[in-house]
Amino acid sequence: MYNIVTLQKKGQSLPDLTLVMLGAGSSTRFNQRVKKQWLRIDETPLWLFATQNLQQLFPFKHIIVTTSPDEHFYAKKFSDSITFVEGGKTRQESLANALLHVKTPYVLVSDIARPCIDQAMLGRIVSEMENYDIVVPYLPAVDTVVYEDTTINRDHVKLIQTPQLSSTEMLRKALKTSTLYTDDSSAIKAMGGSVAYVLGNENAKKLTCKEDSATISCLKPPSTDHFVGYGFDVHAYEEGKVMMLGGVEVHPTIGFKAHSDGDVAIHALIDALLGAAGAGDIGELFPDNDPRYKNVDSKLLLQEVCTFLAKVGFEITHCDITVMAEFPRLSAFKDTLRFTLAKILALPPIHVNIKATTTEKLGFVGRQEGVAVSATATLKYYDWTNV
Repeated sequence: MYNIVTLQKKGQSLPDLTLVMLGAGSSTRFNQRVKKQWLRIDETPLWLFATQNLQQLFPFKHIIVTTSPDEHFYAKKFSDSITFVEGGKTRQESLANALLHVKTPYVLVSDIARPCIDQAMLGRIVSEMENYDIVVPYLPAVDTVVYEDTTINRDHVKLIQTPQLSSTEMLRKALKTSTLYTDDSSAIKAMGGSVAYVLGNENAKKLTCKEDSATISCLKPPSTDHFVGYGFDVHAYEEGKVMMLGGVEVHPTIGFKAHSDGDVAIHALIDALLGAAGAGDIGELFPDNDPRYKNVDSKLLLQEVCTFLAKVGFEITHCDITVMAEFPRLSAFKDTLRFTLAKILALPPIHVNIKATTTEKLGFVGRQEGVAVSATATLKYYDWTNV
């Protein structure tokens, strides 16, 4: 067997190899509110956990991770040593996008849903890389196998796993087809390429459904830490426009000057939520020069942020908002704001707090030129082990 550790200790050169981790899938079979790519293993999302596991086993020249387009910006915040590539509508399209960035003669392709690859399994794969167009790990069938009502010889059945190690050029050629394949070896074999099958590992089980997590031993439950974010926003008044604040109409003819509807309370809250998740700010998600957001209802933006946070593994637990304004007086609206925001955030109303204050006639708020809002939000990781 190709002993990677021994060769490294002897100072012998290892082959130039790029790692491609496929993480752009929709995760529909996992059937949870969070996408499986973003399940937290302690504090680490699954896609990064699986990548780091393989990174510890082999000194890859280059590491590429494919992501869903709407999560691409967030994944990039986790590492500056990984190349992130937007995936396509299918696994095959995502892999083809990644291969555009591969410069090495060989490429190891793995699914982020197989997080527990070990040194021995990877060694068996690498040992055959120079002799075949693709090397594929498999498990033998141990139960009786019936195909279309006919019992077949289980010794002829292989349960295919990843990672699979390919000649880069051969894999590129194999993917230039309209036929969709469920793995790389099927595509290469279809064009007459040579395939080596090596023994995989029971521990390299794929996380497909929620129930699979109980049988994958390397997965730890998520951290119980909480994360607090802070947001602040200001908007000047504008006559002839409805004033929306916290998703509620509070004045019919004096609103806020803004590209969107100017809901300064929701904008501050969005920044607090994104801050707690380490996801940047409202301008990164909803640029104020994008025509899609011209006069947009900010409640829709808040709902989009809540959906995003759920997909990437967070739960919102609490928020606190302070509105600083001389005009309008908000005492009659505070409860309405609280219940409106609680519904969007999917929180009990008691976990949404609204405060209103003046600035004692000081500053632009005191001169009645506009409104300022500060907000804090608290998040925790979604506990996928307790569902």
